[in-house]
Amino acid sequence: MINMIKKEGTDLGKEKVSSLLFKLSLPAIIAQLVNLLYNIVDRIYIGRIDNGEIAMAGIGVAFPIIMIVMAFSSLVGMGGAPLAAIKMGQKDNDGAEKIVSNSFSSVVIVGLILTTIVLIFKEPILWAFGASETTISYSLDYLSIYAIGTIAVQIALGMNPFINTQGFAKFGMMTVIIGAIINIVLDPIFIFGFDMGVKGAALATIISQTVSAIWVLIFLFGKKTKIKIRKEYMIPDLGIIKKTMGLGVSPFIMQSTESLVLISLNNMLMNYGGDIAVSAMTIMSSIMQIIILPMMGLTQGAQPIISYNFGAKNIKRVKETFILLAKLCFSYTTIMWAMLMIIPQVFVSIFNNDPELLNMTTWSIRIYFAGIFAFGAQVAFQQTFLALGKAKVSLILALLRKIILLIPLIFILPNFMDDKLFGVLLAEPIADIIAALATTITFVIFYKKTFKKEQTDIGRETTDN
Repeated sequence: MINMIKKEGTDLGKEKVSSLLFKLSLPAIIAQLVNLLYNIVDRIYIGRIDNGEIAMAGIGVAFPIIMIVMAFSSLVGMGGAPLAAIKMGQKDNDGAEKIVSNSFSSVVIVGLILTTIVLIFKEPILWAFGASETTISYSLDYLSIYAIGTIAVQIALGMNPFINTQGFAKFGMMTVIIGAIINIVLDPIFIFGFDMGVKGAALATIISQTVSAIWVLIFLFGKKTKIKIRKEYMIPDLGIIKKTMGLGVSPFIMQSTESLVLISLNNMLMNYGGDIAVSAMTIMSSIMQIIILPMMGLTQGAQPIISYNFGAKNIKRVKETFILLAKLCFSYTTIMWAMLMIIPQVFVSIFNNDPELLNMTTWSIRIYFAGIFAFGAQVAFQQTFLALGKAKVSLILALLRKIILLIPLIFILPNFMDDKLFGVLLAEPIADIIAALATTITFVIFYKKTFKKEQTDIGRETTDN
């Protein structure tokens, strides 16, 4: 086993950080953009079928369940990948293989449990999540088919981080691109050609995720990978699973609480704006993905660099990486904020041209995304905590924005305003700004204490040697 992680010319311990981040992030960003494309393509097609605006509301009601399913893959993958990278930085590849093998067992078990729960309880869950008499049939049609592919979703999303964390960024990118291309090709065939409507969109999605899952497993069981899934390590080890899920609980909460946010929003929007307001939120959720997914690609590129060098005690490179990450994330969200404030109608027209929906969503965007410029700092520093293996801190920050701030504000603010709908939407920018400030302050305090201690310890080791 080689001493340094070298993939596609990548040396995580020596190459210039800026070029290394670009090299690792670009494939991940491309993968996320393609992933975003096929999510949006689903909604573009659905928005143009008969009763498209109602169908979109139906998908919007089902989407929180889909987000919870996807979040469970992060519980394993986003928790295990940084730990595996830290082990590799410590030159313990055997330990890394135990982590990746246990993670594979975990995603399969989780996938089976989720499939059973969703298929049995989907209808009462959808009613609780804000379905109406007009949207419930669309929600059920989509979710009934999507649930069948849950295990494939868990494998494709949960195990792909173990490819990226080794420096195989291009291969990890192909996991997403292959699935996305298949989905984009199949969508119009199933939705319009076979006249399957939302069922066709769901079927195209699970077929594409299955192919992506197969692609991931071929790699992680193959010879090219530096850490692979080994049969002898697949028997669940509770110690490893506890550490993996302990770190993964932060990204899990980040994603799963997003579904709680959507549930809260859908219910309140239904009360104050009806199905048209829920349709507007479905579009705004897609726009939020446009903002978040490229940043996730960027943080996926930064994670192996931070984790590996933290394991190798190269604090200078860790610092250089997270500073660059923060600058890029904040710049990106600021640019997106400006575009949404100036030309929101351009984003809305991508999905639907219904005049009532266009007017409602354009008005809503300027309120809902008013604080999104601060979100870049939140993402960068929280993901850095995750890459450093600091599960508890990352968990607290994940809870802060959504559970402590956003969800309560969604229900509280309308009580103090004449325009109830405005009050619901205003909760998002207030939560974004407060959470970003709190995360930045926490990271500065953490940096001064922890990194100073690490540098002192390294100095002592050097002196002793």
